[in-house]
Amino acid sequence: MFGNHVTSLSSTYLNGELPSGEHSRVAEHLLACPRCRAEFDAVKSGIKVAETIELIAAPPSIWTGITAGLDKKSSPRVTIWFLKPALIAAVIVLAITASLLWLRTNRNEAGGQWNVARLGGAPRIDAQTIGESGKLGVGQLLETDATSRAKIDVATIGNVEIDPNSRVRLLETKADEHRLELQRGRLSARISAPPKLFFVNTPSGVAEDLGCAYTLEVDDAGNSILHVTLGWVALELSGRESSVPAGAACAMKPGLGPGTPYFEDATQAFKTALARFDFAGNHDEKTSALETVLSEARPRDAMTLWYLLLRVEPNERANVYDRMAALIPPPQDVTRDGVLSLDPKMLDSLREKLSIRAEVPHEKAPHFWRKLWSHMLGRFHRVEGKR
Repeated sequence: MFGNHVTSLSSTYLNGELPSGEHSRVAEHLLACPRCRAEFDAVKSGIKVAETIELIAAPPSIWTGITAGLDKKSSPRVTIWFLKPALIAAVIVLAITASLLWLRTNRNEAGGQWNVARLGGAPRIDAQTIGESGKLGVGQLLETDATSRAKIDVATIGNVEIDPNSRVRLLETKADEHRLELQRGRLSARISAPPKLFFVNTPSGVAEDLGCAYTLEVDDAGNSILHVTLGWVALELSGRESSVPAGAACAMKPGLGPGTPYFEDATQAFKTALARFDFAGNHDEKTSALETVLSEARPRDAMTLWYLLLRVEPNERANVYDRMAALIPPPQDVTRDGVLSLDPKMLDSLREKLSIRAEVPHEKAPHFWRKLWSHMLGRFHRVEGKR
């Protein structure tokens, strides 16, 4: 339906203007196509920039100058020279204003609220029982007791099911960011959207959706555990990040952030030792735990070892690399010395061989300002067409 690419639909997709079927197809294409993802990220960045621009009235002098230029009919060159920058400035002001007004109007029309459906028991929003359905607004708290369950529609990009004994707060909902806070309990999210639109804050870190399905659980002490069933999820706290693929899990601790991802079919000895390595404070205990992780590792567990290359002490890195290389032969462009010195290109090549997706912030697209301008003009024309 879309040919090879869907870049022309990025703006309408981001603002939730596509029919549901078309919305899903665009989401799937964006997940698979790096080119369209780059264009989508440029549009999303443009919205963020536009929202930070302060709206001010155009100075009266700009209109005086335009009028004066129009009156100088005897000097067409002067008129053209003068009008060009003035008109461009006026159009830019109008386009930015229209874009910001639409964003604010669209957000106000939605009321900053998500639909909530009762799945069982008596869920409450700000201590008020919701009945069969309700609305969760920004800043409001959804709670379930031991017999209650609920489902939240995450704008137009997916849904989240809330299990019993859980507390969830809606922190933000706008075109380029939807954010929940899971204070306690368990949620199951299924999101059909490109990466970096849906986030869940926890006491021990932030879960960033990369187009996936997952469960996230927080205990009374603020410890978290993530299980991914489809796609990828990035966990982050204070610059420490772990990208977790389908079939894998990752724990988080308050103040420490995410541990090391592991596949859930790993041996119990492997998983127990990995937890000790990630969160034990004693150096000797970490060293002992690392030895068990390496001895228990299978070829599939090379994903975990790749992360450990970045997290072990320098004098332990050789043991990790040697075990990884024994499990899965490294690419030809990767050398032992290069990996031990954490050469970025070699780590990337090794990561690709292991099919590990380590998400990094997207660099500015070459045509960022062109895409921003295109987005604002497109929004301006759509606003004008509705009047």
